[in-house]
Amino acid sequence: MSSTSTTPAVALDASGLGKRYGRRADAALDDCSFRLPAGRISALVGPNGAGKSTLLALAAGLLRPTAGTLTVLGGAPGEFRDRVAFLAQNKPLYPQLTIADTLRMGAELNPARWDAPYAARIVEEGSLKPGQKIRGLSGGQRTRVALALALGKRPDLMLLDEPLADLDPLARHELMGTLMADAAERGTTVLMSSHIVSELADACDHLLLLGRGRIRLGGGIDDLLTAHTLVTGRGTPADLAPHTVVESRAAGRGLTALIRRDGPVDGGWATEEPSLEELLLAHLRSPDAPALLTPSTTATSVEVQA
Repeated sequence: MSSTSTTPAVALDASGLGKRYGRRADAALDDCSFRLPAGRISALVGPNGAGKSTLLALAAGLLRPTAGTLTVLGGAPGEFRDRVAFLAQNKPLYPQLTIADTLRMGAELNPARWDAPYAARIVEEGSLKPGQKIRGLSGGQRTRVALALALGKRPDLMLLDEPLADLDPLARHELMGTLMADAAERGTTVLMSSHIVSELADACDHLLLLGRGRIRLGGGIDDLLTAHTLVTGRGTPADLAPHTVVESRAAGRGLTALIRRDGPVDGGWATEEPSLEELLLAHLRSPDAPALLTPSTTATSVEVQA
């Protein structure tokens, strides 16, 4: 099927997606089901080994699933390769090429959509010279060139695996601003894995929390924060029994808990909306907590769990 400029309402749609490396290995993904609405800037988070890199590689068409289905921009992974940009953790570039050669290669591989002035500008903003060879660049400089390749392609979907981890704070802020401005201007869908919570809170409007091979939290960040309440008081976990308790911890002589409310909270508790960091840490510390996917993120065959 030839590519099309029409972008579907759902950028990624996974149903029962599974990936296993070898017969005896644990599944990297296991019955993973979710939808990523088009136009969202989504953070993909989870502990090491949760399957984040595997999910991104499957979406890029570099791996094949061992179970379930995955559609990307309405087609099979890899079908619309000219509309998808993938930046892996190791930022693979040809070390013997110069920066100019690398950008020229990007133009030749993406003749229909390549934006040469835009790619060149991203490189120039890092004070890099076209004649520099990739092998002589620092890790952060290689990241800048790799992002120039990805953004110069003008994709409809960007898949980024820890894209800015090796950048200093200033360069990270600058490149994240470039990435977000591009997404806002063009309506690009972004799925970005990162361990830097402050980076996610400032840049992303959607969240996918991956754990044990499945999506455990999925939806707009504001919606997910609103669905949770941080309570503090002198009660016990049993006093919160009407609600779904994600995590509870002793706090001085009292208790602090993250809950999903089922009705009003007893007046003996002080309540507030959690921060994104508090939400993520509580769910990461409590891998057995019930999953929650908002309606826009719930796959067709999956019911919202509360």
